[in-house]
Amino acid sequence: MPIQTKVERRVSAVTGNQALSRAVRQIDPDVAAVYPITPQTDVAEGLATFVADGMINTVLVPVESEHSAMSACIGAAAAGARAFTATSSQGLAYMFEVLYVAAGLRLPIVMANVNRSLSAPINIHCDHSDSFGARDSGWVQLYSENAQQAYDNLIQAVRIAEHSKVLLPVMVNVDGFIVSHAAESAVLLDDEEVRQFIGEYTPRFSLLDVDHPITVGPFDGLHGYFFEFKAAQVEAMANAKQVILDVGKEYGALSGRTYGFFEEYGLDDADTAIVVVGSAAATCSSVVDEMRAQGMPVGLLKLRSFRPFPAEELADALKYVKAVGVLDRAVSPGLAGGPLFAEVKSALFDADARPKVASFVYGLGGREFRPEHAREAFASLFEIKKTGYVNDLVSYLGIRKG
Repeated sequence: MPIQTKVERRVSAVTGNQALSRAVRQIDPDVAAVYPITPQTDVAEGLATFVADGMINTVLVPVESEHSAMSACIGAAAAGARAFTATSSQGLAYMFEVLYVAAGLRLPIVMANVNRSLSAPINIHCDHSDSFGARDSGWVQLYSENAQQAYDNLIQAVRIAEHSKVLLPVMVNVDGFIVSHAAESAVLLDDEEVRQFIGEYTPRFSLLDVDHPITVGPFDGLHGYFFEFKAAQVEAMANAKQVILDVGKEYGALSGRTYGFFEEYGLDDADTAIVVVGSAAATCSSVVDEMRAQGMPVGLLKLRSFRPFPAEELADALKYVKAVGVLDRAVSPGLAGGPLFAEVKSALFDADARPKVASFVYGLGGREFRPEHAREAFASLFEIKKTGYVNDLVSYLGIRKG
């Protein structure tokens, strides 16, 4: 039997940030570099409390900026330590330079990103402009629908990042305020279960191994191997797909909650479907239930893995759907539709029976996403299915008119 600890296996109410900080406590990373930013600060505060109370052995590094937080994690990981940090919004943007360094050096850092819009104007509420903006940085990106998934994703992130065929940093994304500050039921594992699941970390290389010296971050110029390094990163991201599935299955055997690239909800016989990431999936699920009760064959695909993007698997899941609506909580100025829309449309381009695809932008700056917005999207998809034409490629749900 697993060793029982002071942390109960079932918690009646926990916020998304508390779920994240409790997962970090159970992981007990060697180093955590932290800097506060709304709405992530609770994660850093929770971790600091655990360290101050002697509940974990983590070396807590209070840095002067988010750029420094990631830089400290890079140094720690290069020395062979398990490293963790957390951020949001402008903090992630401030890290942008070193996000690429962490991935390029193949360092298995784990980071919680509590999604928040990017300025200007200044806004502290949720959208996905921060993490989607880092989509080409080389980080694995997982998204969480609720506090339970935030907790589960963070624990799995350690195994994914440290796998010998991956060795890439992993970003676990959680919707700011909507999930990070909302209390809901979540089931936590026992401490010993988490320790056994993640295991001991044995780094392949370490700057502190004086008997086997290495060079980290050298200049790689015109006649070097920069191209080959990048190709190796691409291969590692491709390898991450199978690792995500394997780790998700193993975690399911432990917890009863199995994870893959996405969750299919009512897709078996659906002729119209929505694709979405994050907390809006819960609202869409309730609308699917409502419309199903009225005899409408609608479905939902809740995407969890944005990087690596499961293009073939997504196309297979949507192969019988006539019209697909992609919901983006972000915009990409100059692109017709949002970032997720572009990925989904590309994935479906070579499908034998290619469904029509429409883009729906919603919730920017924390604008509330309501059931009627999901119904509006489905109504547009019904018309597309009927006519075979996408008259409005991009629609904005909940935007003020005039």
